[in-house]
Amino acid sequence: MARPGSGVLVSVNGLGYPPQNLARVVVWEWLNEHGRWRPYSAATCHHIENVLKGDARGTVVLGQVDAQLAPYVIDLQSMHQFRQDTGTMRPVHRNFYEPSSAPGKGVVWEWENDSGSWTPYDMEICVTIQNAYEKQHPWLDLTSLGFCYLIDFNSMAQTNRQSQRKRRLRRRMDLAYPLIMGSIPKSQSWPVGASSGQPCSCQQCILVNSTRAASNAILASQRRKLYGGSAGAPGATGTLTAVRQSNTFAGTTSNIQHNNISTGGGQAKAEQVQSPVFSANFSCSPALPSLPAAHGLSHVHAHSHGHHAIINGQNNLNRPGTQRLSMGTARGAVPPGVPALPVKNLTGSGPVHPALAGMTGILMCAAGLPVCLTRAPKPILHPPPINKSDMKPVPGVNGIRRKTKKKHLRRGKNPEDVVRRYTEKVKVAPDEDCTICMERLVMSSGYEGVLQHKGIKPELVGKLGKCGHMYHLLCLVAMYNNGNKDGSLQCPTCKAIYGEKTGTQPPGKMEYHVIPHCLPGYPEAKTIRIVYDIPAGIQTTEHPNPGKKFSARGFPRHCYLPDNDKGRRVLKLLIMAWDRRLIFTIGTSSTTGESDTVVWNEIHHKTEFGSNLTGHGYPDPNYLDNVLTELSAQGVGEDNLKE
Repeated sequence: MARPGSGVLVSVNGLGYPPQNLARVVVWEWLNEHGRWRPYSAATCHHIENVLKGDARGTVVLGQVDAQLAPYVIDLQSMHQFRQDTGTMRPVHRNFYEPSSAPGKGVVWEWENDSGSWTPYDMEICVTIQNAYEKQHPWLDLTSLGFCYLIDFNSMAQTNRQSQRKRRLRRRMDLAYPLIMGSIPKSQSWPVGASSGQPCSCQQCILVNSTRAASNAILASQRRKLYGGSAGAPGATGTLTAVRQSNTFAGTTSNIQHNNISTGGGQAKAEQVQSPVFSANFSCSPALPSLPAAHGLSHVHAHSHGHHAIINGQNNLNRPGTQRLSMGTARGAVPPGVPALPVKNLTGSGPVHPALAGMTGILMCAAGLPVCLTRAPKPILHPPPINKSDMKPVPGVNGIRRKTKKKHLRRGKNPEDVVRRYTEKVKVAPDEDCTICMERLVMSSGYEGVLQHKGIKPELVGKLGKCGHMYHLLCLVAMYNNGNKDGSLQCPTCKAIYGEKTGTQPPGKMEYHVIPHCLPGYPEAKTIRIVYDIPAGIQTTEHPNPGKKFSARGFPRHCYLPDNDKGRRVLKLLIMAWDRRLIFTIGTSSTTGESDTVVWNEIHHKTEFGSNLTGHGYPDPNYLDNVLTELSAQGVGEDNLKE
């Protein structure tokens, strides 16, 4: 089926500027790792537009409108999204659609993913589906958009034409995307000239300045890398597919050839630039008032074979084709002699803070020195490939595998018997609060009339044997009924555990063996590798949503311990915690925000083999002691090994 032509607003005059007398719906989009432009939500786009109206060269804190986007900011000057905890930058652009299209009406089309949640289509596809739906077509073939899917509006299903797999889809109403009238505002570059005073030193401004400096320095270094040589060398020409550099240092004039730039659904081709080597004499930004503002500025001439679009110090918010990141030739090595400044994760252990790296980049550029700001190094999650014959049993540990099956699930215990087993009656109750019901111990339990047990009267008070804390016996019964009902009690005041605590970990398997590699910080010891594997399944009565599916992301999960005496003791206790179903539970992921999924259960593991960039690797001299403390808090202490 041909793509309907009434949805996406195509480019006008080759520049991406619609006529000024038309209304347009604005959709902001970011470029994912697969080269697809993914739309922000309507609420997020309204927030971005509001910031843009106030300061077209400012920054957008996405967490102010969506808590799940708290790590992200958008720098409107460089048109990049910056993730503060990892340092990752992605291009963003501003796309335009007709008011009668899906985003203008607040219509969202979504497909059901493997976890049972809903994922919105790319905006281009959403517009096409909505057009076919409004025309009452019975089906829609997405082959023309590059997808081998068939949309059936009667069954509201998406079918993969190759695998014949079907997924549900749905149409829902949401907030309409922002509508603008008249000319599109253009971003201005940073001013150059006399300083306006001391720069702001707040964390947000430091972040914005470092983000701008990082993005522009990366792009400039990519060009220098391919066209390195003497300035003005006649042979220093070639073709570079790259992102258009924002003119952070105002006054730069570039002649750029635009090839087939379109604003329709983010399908623009990357611009082709033919350029000699860049001059090193940049004017500096007033963010550094101590630097002179009268540096000589050399124009950068890009010789094109077609018409010239002269751009003076403008960011070109509305040219999505100029914002695409090069995926090919621009990823070469940094030229010899060019210092690399690795930008660390804000919460990680990299050598240079992004703000410091950004300011250093500005200083070095202003001084005429080449500089390249690199991305944060990737964590080394796994060891080199290992033959099966090289995997050995862990000395002193029986077996290499443990399984948790449904038959291992705990059996219920009588609540009264459990409470009486670990408490002794108090004849004269002290005049203090019961910290469970917050009533005085000399009074009846707050659960009187709510909970009734024949053998336990509401005024009876008991004292726990180990810690000596006192509660109404009826309150302890109520607390037990609200817990795991596994025959154990945990003091709500000091967290002392009575009996054997078990958890709600779903069925799976745990494997462990020794591999012939060393962990950072343990050069003399081999490594114990633990492999956890839990499949997705259905929640039972002990889980948050009985009968509902739960997902299991990232399995099998590999974890590492040093093969020394303390590492083996930790392994034995982890095996015991696994048998008691305490390693994992079902809940909401703190990383992705996904609910009804398998998550760690307060016992930290090291999942990085050869680095410690995320805090989940080595060297970490305190880790073994810390995990022993965490295991003890779950009732799995070293005294259990003696038993």
